[in-house]
Amino acid sequence: MKQDILINHSAFETRVAILEDSRVQEIYIERSANLGIVGNIYLGKVVRVLPGMQSAFIEIGLERTAFLHVADMVIAAHSPSASQNTSSLPPIETILFDGQTVLVQVIKDPIGTKGARLSTKISIAGRLLVYLPKESGIGVTQKVEDEAERNQLKQQLTELLGEKPNGGYIIRTAACGLPMHEWQNDIDYLTRTWQSISDSTKRFPAPQLVHRDLTLAQRVLRDMVTTDTASIITDDAQNLADLQSFALTYTPSVHDKIKLAPIERPLFDAYKVEDDINTALGHRVDLKSGGYLIIEPTEAMTTIDVNTGSYVSGRNFADTILKTNLEAAREIVHQLRLRNLGGIIILDFIDMHDPAHAEHVMNVLQTEFSHDRTRVAVHPFSPLGLIEITRKRTRESLAQLLCEPCPTCEGRGIVKTTRTTCYEILREIRREACQFSATAFRVVAHPDVIDMLLDEIAPHLAALSNQIGKTISLQAQGMFSQEQYDVILM
Repeated sequence: MKQDILINHSAFETRVAILEDSRVQEIYIERSANLGIVGNIYLGKVVRVLPGMQSAFIEIGLERTAFLHVADMVIAAHSPSASQNTSSLPPIETILFDGQTVLVQVIKDPIGTKGARLSTKISIAGRLLVYLPKESGIGVTQKVEDEAERNQLKQQLTELLGEKPNGGYIIRTAACGLPMHEWQNDIDYLTRTWQSISDSTKRFPAPQLVHRDLTLAQRVLRDMVTTDTASIITDDAQNLADLQSFALTYTPSVHDKIKLAPIERPLFDAYKVEDDINTALGHRVDLKSGGYLIIEPTEAMTTIDVNTGSYVSGRNFADTILKTNLEAAREIVHQLRLRNLGGIIILDFIDMHDPAHAEHVMNVLQTEFSHDRTRVAVHPFSPLGLIEITRKRTRESLAQLLCEPCPTCEGRGIVKTTRTTCYEILREIRREACQFSATAFRVVAHPDVIDMLLDEIAPHLAALSNQIGKTISLQAQGMFSQEQYDVILM
């Protein structure tokens, strides 16, 4: 399967699109005003221990206190390949107390009203290895299934580390087949990073950030590039130089795949990524056969309903249903990855009376999910004909990131945030400047959008004006909705 990675970079936002066989499968967005914090390491302070929940609230310097469960704590050194039995753990009140300082790592971003989730099982990821400074032993990624190969990899790392290694390690897939000097380079990098973190904990009082994870673009190079990756394309010259420099140090094999996009058209327009993003914010997804999906995310779960729509097959009705359900199964997996929907997901396929047909649909789901980086569990059809899926949720969905509850309908729907509309306006001005000749531009938008353009977004607007060599004026229009705007060529 051919993979291409597109990186749209600007001063205010980085967006990454993962394409598989020329189709957008995943979208990642990191905004400078709201950077993700998964992987960051903090020196935190215990605010409150909750014995009844076997958890604690930890102050790490964010808007909301973070959450730490006893199952996410390192009680004693143990192998990264072994599981820690929750029932055998000591009560959290015997481990933590109010006011205590504790080193923690974010394992889940704040989502909605929930604070970040923490762990004391510190892990530092390199290109080939993951270092677990508070644990012991050597583990191998589950993606390496051959037992003989797993044992060989463990033996190689054991010989490299010597008799008394400091901490535990997990061998990543990328390490397979590489020479030992590259493994040693990764070990040196990881131990230097941990030493820097340890030194920071001694210099600063809690709560304090002591280690920030890599940028989105850097994490893409470290974690998402595979042997199937054909190209990595960015639309920013400085970002190109930064990524090439990073690649030379950490991922030399991908250096030559990093390229600068032509300037004729915006990168996400050229590959129709913008269209896919807008489609992913809607509830209805049309299928090529004439059927359609209705996707309804709620606080508790996401439900997906499959409908035949206008599809009529020349064969019997059972075949019509099977064909629609098979197409729907493939599209459902695509939409879950594209929208980054997690938690409990209920699929309501069109009723099938033939058990062989139901099994066929299940097999397609399992095959399609095998390409998903996120951990997924698919449960069999229930007596009501429903399929329950659990998909690990570690970050906000695309809609949660780009949209907010609509004030007009009192939260029953969503509209794009003021910030999202501002960023779309900046991209639209750049798009129009490339395609048309104009002496100036005028933006007409909702007053809240204009206020943000004049305040927080003003430096980016001024930089864009200088870059295109045109004056950009602003006009508030109270009759416009928050996501409505016009860019007028003068």
